Amino acid sequence: MIDLYTARTPNGYKPTLLLEELQLPYRLHPMVLKEKQQHQPEYLTINPNGKIPAIVDQETGTRVFESGAILIYLAEKTGKLLPQDPAERIEVISWLMFQMANVGPMFGQLGHFINSAPESIPYAMRRYEEEVSRLCRVMDRQLGDQSYLAGEYSIADLATFPWIAVLDQIQSRPAVQKGLSILNDL
Repeated sequence: MIDLYTARTPNGYKPTLLLEELQLPYRLHPMVLKEKQQHQPEYLTINPNGKIPAIVDQETGTRVFESGAILIYLAEKTGKLLPQDPAERIEVISWLMFQMANVGPMFGQLGHFINSAPESIPYAMRRYEEEVSRLCRVMDRQLGDQSYLAGEYSIADLATFPWIAVLDQIQSRPAVQKGLSILNDL
């Protein structure tokens, strides 16, 4: 059994999508970020960084925090959605890191400066809009002649999807729909 601590954010959706795809049993522990539950001492023993998501694998006693690490851990645990072939594996990990280092931070900053900044900062908004546009062009080129970022459906796609949510072939998957609805119903 996997204990999943998460909330309704793009990073928070990643493990629910993967857990549903892998059909692993899990217990959902919704975190109320506005109440700062992620900073409570009990949770900090699971994730010292005080962010979501995090998991505890009750079968092994392993705790894992950071969404990319969770995806790698679960894919390795099951042998699914992360190839064993070294060249294919590193392609998936490269696109996963592309999401972690680029898509998430840049889309997140754009959202912050457009929706949450206490004052309008045109330079910041323009800078992040340009970078998000550039990243979308990178993904468009990659997906120009294939359906998935690393060729075959993988954790790289599941990591990127919550940030862009326009990949019809992913959104139409029953496991993805269920993974989305579990948090949307909170």
